[in-house]
Amino acid sequence: MEPESPDKQQVKVTILNQSFTLLTSGDPKEMIELAQHVDDLMDSIARQSPNLDSTRVAVFACLHLADQIRSQQSEVNLKIKECAGLLEKVLE
Repeated sequence: MEPESPDKQQVKVTILNQSFTLLTSGDPKEMIELAQHVDDLMDSIARQSPNLDSTRVAVFACLHLADQIRSQQSEVNLKIKECAGLLEKVLE
């Protein structure tokens, strides 16, 4: 881990019963909330498939989150196109 810089704070979180010390330049509460979201997701996956090791649980959680990001990005792109179309109509 990098040495702590003045603009970064250490945050201790627990994910899938493992403790991590993270550095954040943002609000530590937001990092804690993100870690809790990841922990909830990984716990849900682990409960649904109790024979998975923690590495596989983490991979499935990453795939799930990547799919959510892609879906949200698609929605954002659609909204951008809609806004651009409306702007073009207004400027005509």
